[in-house]
Amino acid sequence: MCEPECKFSVREYRFAGEHQEEEEEERDQLVVLIPEVLDPQYGMYVWPCAVVLAQYVWFHRRLVCGKRILEIGAGVSLPGIVAAKCGAEIILSDNAESPRCLDNCRRSCQMNNLSGVHVIGLTWGHVSPSLLALPPVDIILGSDVFFEPEDFEDVISTVHYLMEKNPHAQFWTTHQIRSADWTIEGLLHKWEMESICVPLQSFEANKEQLAGSTLPGRHTIEMLILTTNKATKSDPVTV
Repeated sequence: MCEPECKFSVREYRFAGEHQEEEEEERDQLVVLIPEVLDPQYGMYVWPCAVVLAQYVWFHRRLVCGKRILEIGAGVSLPGIVAAKCGAEIILSDNAESPRCLDNCRRSCQMNNLSGVHVIGLTWGHVSPSLLALPPVDIILGSDVFFEPEDFEDVISTVHYLMEKNPHAQFWTTHQIRSADWTIEGLLHKWEMESICVPLQSFEANKEQLAGSTLPGRHTIEMLILTTNKATKSDPVTV
């Protein structure tokens, strides 16, 4: 069991490359430090999906700048930290019953010199005071939150509630394909939501190494953007 004083290692992730609309000769670079506790039971380890989602955020860094973004199931918060470093207003969240994960979210912020980032306990499927108090968000991030099938509807219902506050919000999520029998299509129909699959090559994530990490490797990872059916057809969907 991981106690607050447990030892952790620090992993460096380095993002570099030109933005899709960038014409400057110089390439932007970003270095993020992530503290990891080698006990994945508590979500305090970077999984392959997090690196891919962080790459998507980095690729669209001009878009996320100035947006209010919530990361759910943040764990070590790599995508959220990247968004914050790119100028977004970030709220990090994880299970309200996992204080160690919330502590590690705060540790990630400290290591990357980010002050003013809100860290809250948010349990999927629960209408809690923390959920009710959240302001409308523009983007929701979630890496590998579709991990256990019994959690799928709790995740989607929570996202749906957030989109009720802002029907134009988007849910950017990555998941690893672990079983062909696991799908969220029926739940999306039930909760009146739509999904778009984003090709990894469209944001330079179709590589065995990303951000200096070999984590993505040969894992089969998909990137999805979820929106509510209430969003107008004119709302741009970033792919």
